[in-house]
Amino acid sequence: MRIALLAHLRHPIAPPFAGGLEAYTWHLAEGLTARGHAVVLFAAGDSDRRFAIDPVIPVHHEQGFPGREHRGDPDLTAHVDAGYRTACDRIAAGGFDVLHNNSLSRLPLERRRIAAVPTVTSLHVPPYDALRWFVQESVTPGHRITATSRAQVAAWWPAGAPPQVSVLPNGIDPAAWPFQAQGDGSAVWCGRITPVKGPHLAVAAARRAGLPLTLYGPIEAPDYWERDVAPHLGGPIRYGGHRDGAALARAIGRASVFLFTPCWDEPFGLVAVEAMACGLPVAGIARGAAAEVVGEAGCLVAPGDEAALADAIGAALAIPRTVPHARVRRLFTRDLWLDRCEALYAQARAG
Repeated sequence: MRIALLAHLRHPIAPPFAGGLEAYTWHLAEGLTARGHAVVLFAAGDSDRRFAIDPVIPVHHEQGFPGREHRGDPDLTAHVDAGYRTACDRIAAGGFDVLHNNSLSRLPLERRRIAAVPTVTSLHVPPYDALRWFVQESVTPGHRITATSRAQVAAWWPAGAPPQVSVLPNGIDPAAWPFQAQGDGSAVWCGRITPVKGPHLAVAAARRAGLPLTLYGPIEAPDYWERDVAPHLGGPIRYGGHRDGAALARAIGRASVFLFTPCWDEPFGLVAVEAMACGLPVAGIARGAAAEVVGEAGCLVAPGDEAALADAIGAALAIPRTVPHARVRRLFTRDLWLDRCEALYAQARAG
């Protein structure tokens, strides 16, 4: 198939990944290409040039509009909308068999655009006012919509989702996150360093439990970092930087437990799956899709209970490392994910 992949524009679609959405889109492009599909990635122009890139905007917008993603900035909105509008026009005229929309933009959801190209839209966020109505009005036979978890589907459609909506869990390549049979007794946390990801909670829990902790990831909120995280570094609590996939996999695999601390209703939790593939059980907070992702491979507690989270670390450490690894191999591999994507593309084309 000739497939258009439409990306979010805040960061480049290139490693080291700024977050799960960038990793998702990159691995989708790489996996579909490996399966013989002709893929064009519509993304920021500074994305990974190993793919065929059709630039939506010249460079990712965090470079020109730093920190303005969630502020309703009119200049940023106009810049992004202009890029998406013309990109959608090129997709409509480009002879594509299907569009996989990962943009978080309302523009690909217009019915005239869906009528032009069979579309699969993957939702990576909880419902918010700027997008909710457009998603719900876009349901047609030629449009398939996915969410990453049952919890996310219920958030978007509390009264029940239409038949065109399905759950498409994220998938990883287990070979990129190799299993390690034994850890070194430490804890690890990974993600964007921002309040909604809760690294400060991981620091507090590790200290209470008496475990060394290493944090990994890009510092997205410098003020938060300086106020709530950096003052607690030193001794057994350290920051390991923002590493690429192979180095990060080695570092995570050496640890004994992964701390997952969302302070919002996380739609999935890709970092937890990556750690589980390496053999790490999870101690975390039961928000969003955490229970669906972690299952028997960890111990989750209610939000706001620092002591319970510290106790969960001990409970998670008692879980054999083969349990989280097996859960990933059974439910969250890249091959399963790509099989489901191809089936959705066929359904959209048939519709």
